[in-house]
Formats: sequence, C-alpha cells, structure tokens
Amino acid sequence: MAPVAPGDLDALPRVAEQGMPGPSDFAALVAAEQPVVLRGLVDRWPAVEAGRTPAAMLAYLKAMDRGAFAPVMEAPAASGGRFAYGPDPSEFSFTRRRAPIRETLDRIERNLGRRNARYVAIQMLPLADSLPEFGLRNPMPLLPADVGPRLWIGGPVRTQTHNDRDHNLACVIAGRRRFVLFPPEQLSNLYVGPLDNPPPLSLVDPEAPDLERFPRYAAAIAAARVCWLEPGDAVFLPKYWWHHVTSLGPFNAMVNYWWGDDATGLERPNDLFLTALLAFRHLPPGERIYWREMFETHVFGDVEAGAAHIPEELRGPLGRMNPRQRAALRQQLLMAFLKSS
Repeated sequence: MAPVAPGDLDALPRVAEQGMPGPSDFAALVAAEQPVVLRGLVDRWPAVEAGRTPAAMLAYLKAMDRGAFAPVMEAPAASGGRFAYGPDPSEFSFTRRRAPIRETLDRIERNLGRRNARYVAIQMLPLADSLPEFGLRNPMPLLPADVGPRLWIGGPVRTQTHNDRDHNLACVIAGRRRFVLFPPEQLSNLYVGPLDNPPPLSLVDPEAPDLERFPRYAAAIAAARVCWLEPGDAVFLPKYWWHHVTSLGPFNAMVNYWWGDDATGLERPNDLFLTALLAFRHLPPGERIYWREMFETHVFGDVEAGAAHIPEELRGPLGRMNPRQRAALRQQLLMAFLKSS
C-alpha cells in the first residue's frame, strides 16, 4: 500500500467492520483489544429516529429534561470548532462550565445556520442521572446494566487526539462522525501534552500536521486507521487507543459508554505510573537499567519464562498469585506506603 500523506485522513486504512454482535461475540471483541465498527448497532433506537432532524432530536431530549445541569464546552468562532490546546499546553481553546440542559440545547438550536456562531456542545453528560428515561427507551444489551450512557451533542466540533482509561463504545444517533485512531504504542509519536492539565491531548492537528515541528508524527499517521459513522452505527475503542473525533455537518449527537477502568487502590495503573515517575526517573543510569530489566522480565515480558527456573511454590509475587496472596501483597505495600508518608 502506498504511503498516506500526513493530512490525507480519507486515504487511511479503514477500521474493521462487522454487523450486530451478541453479548458473547462482543465480549470476544473486547478481549481482542482491537477497534471495530459495528454497523447498525443502535439503528432501532427511538433516539436515532428522532435524530433525523435537529429539531426533532432536540425536542426528544427536552421532553425528558427535569431541570438538570450539563457539562458544556464552548469555543469562539475563530477556533473553527477545534477543541484543543490554546497557544500553549497550559490552556485550552475552549471553556468548560455547567449549565441547564434545556438552556444549552436552545443555544445549540439557535446557532444552527448562523455565521460566526460560537461552538457549543454538551459533552460527557451522564444520562442515567440527568435524563434517566433515555436509557429505558434506548437500551444497550451488550453491556452490564450499571454501565450508563453519556450524551455528546452540538455543532461541527473537532475533538483533539486523546485517549480514555476505559473501553469506549461510541454510538452515533444524529449526523455523521469521523474517528481517526492511533494504537497505544504511538504515544511518543503523537506529542502528547502535560498530564497535569487533563485531558492530555496531542499537540498535532491531524488535518494540518506540522512535520517540521513534529517529525515523529509521520510514524503515527502511518499506523493510523479511520472510520465514518452514520446514525445507528457504533465503534468500539479499546482502552488507551488514541482517537481524533470530527463531527461532520452542522449538527451531531452521540451516546457513548465507558467501562473497564475498575481497578482500585494500589492496583490503579495510572497512580502506579505516577509513583514510578517519583521512584525511577532520577535514579543513576545503572539503577535505571536494572529496574527496566526487572519490569521487562517480570511485568511486561514473558512472565512465565522470567521465573521458570524457580520452583512454582517459591515464586511468590513472581508467580500466579491467588486472591489470598494478592491481598497479602496489597497489605504489605499499604503498610510500606503508610510508613513513608
């Protein structure tokens, strides 16, 4: 296949597609850890029928409103709808606030067709709390009942490349969306911004990448995939897959589900990563080599081979820990952290 020009997103390889899976088939898709488009997954939802026109969709949602507030993102017309960093990664090109759902839907409706209108969007609205009737009318049988839907609705916005700590099932209910996906291992090629200004975003605009400033991005786009979702379609994004999302057309609405980031306490990967920054970043080179080998051998490499020379009953935390052993190790670590705090 010929190389893809960095800004030619339409020429990227397509994300794999399939029809509607059953729960066991979907579980297998999740276990495979690869993105997949699920055509027509929610095309029988009443919300998709309502989404045939902006007025009908907005009326459908307003009818369920009970006065709750929503997380609202807003950017000036000059932003072109690009929700990204501002002039530097310490600030964003958009503002975030909470506002009444009905008031915000009215603003979105008034902006339709207006020149130089601000870009207004409701994002990440938990529908189980805010519009509980939505989930009852539009069920998602592939996921547990406690995994609730979230609403994303607004104008033609472009959400800069980011990732999620959860699995993500994104279902389009009005308009069209394009997803450009990058595998997790492309982190260093995406030039991701600071972790302490969440969410961390890529500094590269996929539609107009500056390869002089970001030369490694050429490797990222070479590994990227693209898909377009019509109303009723969905895409499954495994944890940590980077995605740049573009709302195509003047009005778009999407519902998504996040699940899988259920580790707690000492087993939360992100917290342990931050702990590792404290523990290893400033060690002398020789010590860093030792710990890199320890992690590669006993955490990220072939862990069975790494401890194969030790009798199984003596492997301790290097072997397969049962629940009792895991609980004992957690308690040991908790006591160690408490002593050092």
